[in-house]
Amino acid sequence: MASTPVFASGRARRGLSALMILEAASLAVVSTLHLSGMTGEGRRPYSPTSAGVAEAIIGVVLVAGAVALLRSPRRGRLAAQVATGFAVAGFIVGLTFTLLGGEPGDVAYHLIALPVLVATFVLLLIRTRPRAGR
Repeated sequence: MASTPVFASGRARRGLSALMILEAASLAVVSTLHLSGMTGEGRRPYSPTSAGVAEAIIGVVLVAGAVALLRSPRRGRLAAQVATGFAVAGFIVGLTFTLLGGEPGDVAYHLIALPVLVATFVLLLIRTRPRAGR
């Protein structure tokens, strides 16, 4: 029977979950700014309202993945991978719209957050094994 890979320690799971929750928190802030009209309007095809809704959805998905990772070492890892992959894909789409008509601050946020999400995704993909004697 093939086993699903798990992280070697609860510490790794907690660390990655915390990182995912921080990413979601940043999305909550940016989403709130967009939906409250605190950012510029930009120009087509960019829409701050659409950006705010997308950021809120991505944030909720990241939190769900983080919680799943904390609750179940095996299935939670897959959920966290899917959630983070969804976030990366969403950020790439968002960056496309933002480059075409968004404000400089929006572009900067995407250019900073996207590599962090990609790094999180890569860390979730790395297979780890328990150390001998544990």
